[in-house]
Amino acid sequence: MLTKKINKWKNRYQEYKFLFSELVKRDFSQKYKRTSLGMAWSVLSPLLTLLIMKIVFTEFFGRNTPHYTIYLFSGNLVMAFYKEATKNGMDSLMKNSKIIEKINIPKYLFLLSKNISALVNFLLTMLVYFLFCFFDHISFGPRMILLLYPIGCLVAMNVGIGMILSAMYVFFRDTKYLYDVFLTLLTYVSAIFYTLDRFDPVYQKLFLLNPVYVIIKYFRTIVIDCQIPSLQYHGLCALYAIIFLALGAHIYKKYNTEFIYYM
Repeated sequence: MLTKKINKWKNRYQEYKFLFSELVKRDFSQKYKRTSLGMAWSVLSPLLTLLIMKIVFTEFFGRNTPHYTIYLFSGNLVMAFYKEATKNGMDSLMKNSKIIEKINIPKYLFLLSKNISALVNFLLTMLVYFLFCFFDHISFGPRMILLLYPIGCLVAMNVGIGMILSAMYVFFRDTKYLYDVFLTLLTYVSAIFYTLDRFDPVYQKLFLLNPVYVIIKYFRTIVIDCQIPSLQYHGLCALYAIIFLALGAHIYKKYNTEFIYYM
């Protein structure tokens, strides 16, 4: 049974491989169209955000925080990837409605292409992130390889949330505006520029209900604290990824034939 499913996915991949690669290329060309710096904005944008936040918040929150620049960068890095992947994923069906109306292809391909594009931008910024770590005298070691785990969980979570949002956006156009408000709130409750030691232990645990913060904390634990999170923490990361991915896949499967009537 498992072998048949694997072969089925292999055949599907081969069938739509060319289309998927073209969708990813199109996303890149559209994003940087008519810009002087092109893909350089993938790195410059988070760096400029980091610079502004460092100037504004260092005096208030970073005076006694070790490696505060990397602390900020870790939060910005994860949050920027989450925002780009989910916001672009939300538009993926509506922006390709003309193609969907004419050709019968899996609708999740459009969402996945947006996520691949966001992942490439994220990985480019990761190179600069490691460069900052080097200059901030962060010790490197085998533990850094474990960063692949939260990245994988975040990718799966982004895909799942993107599926949920894109389905909601087809049926309810207000989703886009409500999500912008939600992202502002999420940014402030993800401890990007402040530490949790100013909160009671009870309130600190409530932050673990925020899946984006969970990923951010994993990065900081590995990079800044030079420690490996517990098995329970690994399970929490995987739990969020599985829940959102499963829910998103269920929604896509359930409403797959109805999307076209609302586009």
